Amino acid sequence: MASTFLKNAVQKGARLIVADPRAHRLVDFAELHVPLRVGSDIAFLNGLMHVLIKEELYDKKFVQSCTMDFEKLKAQVAEYTPEMAGKIAGLAPEMIVDTARRLASVKPVMLCYTLGITEHTCGKNNVMSVANLQMLLGNMGMECGGVNPLRGQNNVQGACDMGALPNVYCGYQAVTDPKAREKFEKAWGVENLPGNVGLMIPQMMDGLVDKKVRGFYIFGENLANTEPDIRKVEHELASAEFLVVQDIFQNETTKFAHVILPACAWSENNGTFTNSERRVSRVRKASEPPGESRPNWWIFKQLAKRMGHDWASNSGQEIWDNEVSVLSPNLFGIKFHRIENDGLQWPCTDECHPGTTFLHKEGNFSCGLGNFVAVEWTPPAEVADEEYPLVLSTGRRLYHYHTRTQTGRCEGLNDLLGEETADISLADAESMGIEDREYIKVKSRRGEVNVRARVTPEVPKGMVWMAFHFREGNANWLTNPAFDPVTLTAEYKACAVRIEKQ
Repeated sequence: MASTFLKNAVQKGARLIVADPRAHRLVDFAELHVPLRVGSDIAFLNGLMHVLIKEELYDKKFVQSCTMDFEKLKAQVAEYTPEMAGKIAGLAPEMIVDTARRLASVKPVMLCYTLGITEHTCGKNNVMSVANLQMLLGNMGMECGGVNPLRGQNNVQGACDMGALPNVYCGYQAVTDPKAREKFEKAWGVENLPGNVGLMIPQMMDGLVDKKVRGFYIFGENLANTEPDIRKVEHELASAEFLVVQDIFQNETTKFAHVILPACAWSENNGTFTNSERRVSRVRKASEPPGESRPNWWIFKQLAKRMGHDWASNSGQEIWDNEVSVLSPNLFGIKFHRIENDGLQWPCTDECHPGTTFLHKEGNFSCGLGNFVAVEWTPPAEVADEEYPLVLSTGRRLYHYHTRTQTGRCEGLNDLLGEETADISLADAESMGIEDREYIKVKSRRGEVNVRARVTPEVPKGMVWMAFHFREGNANWLTNPAFDPVTLTAEYKACAVRIEKQ
């Protein structure tokens, strides 16, 4: 886990600041915990930048020579005094000032963020604000600096690199670019590739109901457990005219499938993963796949053959060496024979290139200058009120992975964590007369679940924290299907709930 590396760094002398509503275990290693309110990230970040600019603690040389639109940022964050930002974020103004000064006192500072930043209706703006802060501090383009997203799964970066997004081909080549389309038409032996950006998951799901989407192919994702408002999701999946699910185990989503295609697990095939630092690494086959399961590429190839296309590549290595790296300029220099050991980080433009350990070296951004984008704080789509006075935020727990499609089959892990809980504060438990491990009912405007209470000092007053590993106590019976307008990422981190004693 990434947290292990952070802990090791602290033990070797690094300084750690944790900004999180919860006082989780990583806080024990931090010199400062900033317990900001759920959904207040931009206000907090703008407050930090207000202090840095007002006290002239920012990196003036970097800002002047390597960035643009600083004055727009300065005007925006001028409004976010420590007092104003603190009121929104639930923090003392002195804590915001102290945090800003600590950040300015060290170089480089590495900023890591997780899904707590992105899973909001303002997720894109949260990420832009994080980038603003690091450019203001001059922590871009250097080793151990930068903005570092810690992904939710092990190959999220690799999936994006391969074009598993509706707006790009592999290597982030835009589908709207006629030259890119022409290139891929020639490579794939097809004509008239569409020039419009495709659909994202929420749009696809809506399309199942109104029949704008008539066929739906789900590959390695348990949507019936992971998407917000499970009742809505079940209705959408049940409305599908034709649904194919390709996965390694049957799960809650396969129940809706017309066809299930059994795939190999990652350790039953050869291929690559790409991690958050853009490092492409080998995955080596450790065991034979059971039963009729087949490698994912093989399944896709057989489907293509039945549609009239005979794809030449016959292994993960051939697909990478002869197709992916050939068609993606940022991957040109990465071949299987070069990633036998510790892999390579893209961009890697030719077979003599050593790979790129960090981006934006010496302030040289891919677009020229780093662009400050001033953003305004906006509240979550649903906030606590008299009827639903608590804020639910969701995440993952240590012992289980995602929807337990894999880890739920491990008796040892189920012994360590065998059911979901609703984590609540000591103060809320006392005021409601709730005992630790007592069953409670958590309700939102979309549904309700019966779970045990976990009374803990980790959670602040007014907040409930849950995960989505277990079907019965899944937080997604409660979560709000509100989405960032640009990324269409769901707001898993904030919705309004109430608790009732059983």
